[in-house]
Amino acid sequence: MVNDIRWGLGRAFFYVGDNAAFGFRSLWVALRRPFHFGETVRQIYEVGAKSVPLIAAAGFAVGAVLSMHTRASLERFGAESLIPTGLGLAMIKDTGPLVTALLFSGRVGAGIGAELGAMRVTEQIDALESLAIDSFKHLVVTRVLACMLVLPLLTTVMNFTGILGGFVAEYFQSGMSLSAYYDRAFILIEFDDYIPATLKTMIFGFIIASVAGYQGYNTTGGTEGVGQASTRSVVFSSILVILTNVVLVKMIFFFLPGAAE
Repeated sequence: MVNDIRWGLGRAFFYVGDNAAFGFRSLWVALRRPFHFGETVRQIYEVGAKSVPLIAAAGFAVGAVLSMHTRASLERFGAESLIPTGLGLAMIKDTGPLVTALLFSGRVGAGIGAELGAMRVTEQIDALESLAIDSFKHLVVTRVLACMLVLPLLTTVMNFTGILGGFVAEYFQSGMSLSAYYDRAFILIEFDDYIPATLKTMIFGFIIASVAGYQGYNTTGGTEGVGQASTRSVVFSSILVILTNVVLVKMIFFFLPGAAE
């Protein structure tokens, strides 16, 4: 029993370490020539532009729901005027970045894991290597860079549509005008709230792409392995994003005390 536990823990630590080395290797290789600008731009379009409708729709729905729940709570204290302010702070400080990363993990992480996994089991990656193409840089590094670059932009889309959804919900509840809503929503928001919370999503993008890339690039077991790679990409990256968010929030509060106010 004890030996089984030790073996399981050892395997888990090895797996985590191997995954981390894979991710940091992608950052190191990204600094070396040649730079695959064309493929990186293509991946930005694939993982970024094609994710905008999902992020915008989800942000609108999240903002509307948060607004309705907040109203139900603040009505008890006669503080309905604080609904836009509370929603704006909630979306920009944590809800927007975290929900965006989790949605991105579900859509893009699963796609990267499945795509690279299918290329591995069908020997397309071996074919690239036979043509003297660095498959790791061409397939993994470009996706890591694309995810890191687009996630802050998608988070901004989520924040904007979330606040817009909150306005629509509030308009039908109280008839508040758009100008009044946005004045109240942004009255307490400063750059110390927006910049750190948005830039931390670059780390989320790195986690999602590196975990999914590792799962897909090292796929074994044929088509069944492709399905497992896709599932593991979403599960592991989502868990890591949530845990990392806790650490990053604490670091932001430590280095930027104003962000905690």
